[in-house]
Amino acid sequence: MPTVTVNVDDDLKDRMEDHPEINWSEVARGAFEEKIDDLELMSRLAPGSNLTDDDVEELADRIDSNVAERLADK
Repeated sequence: MPTVTVNVDDDLKDRMEDHPEINWSEVARGAFEEKIDDLELMSRLAPGSNLTDDDVEELADRIDSNVAERLADK
């Protein structure tokens, strides 16, 4: 399996070390997977679109926020 290095600031690293029970590689892997899924979905929904990656990311974040709000209201 390839290795990806992620830089975090000292404060975040200290806070992460307060929780050794968490597999931080798995957390990062999940976040990467979720973001890729969002980008691929947006590409499928708008093929040939002129949307930038930032535009897609903003739309995905808005969708995630709206879904979270709706679920919280139930």
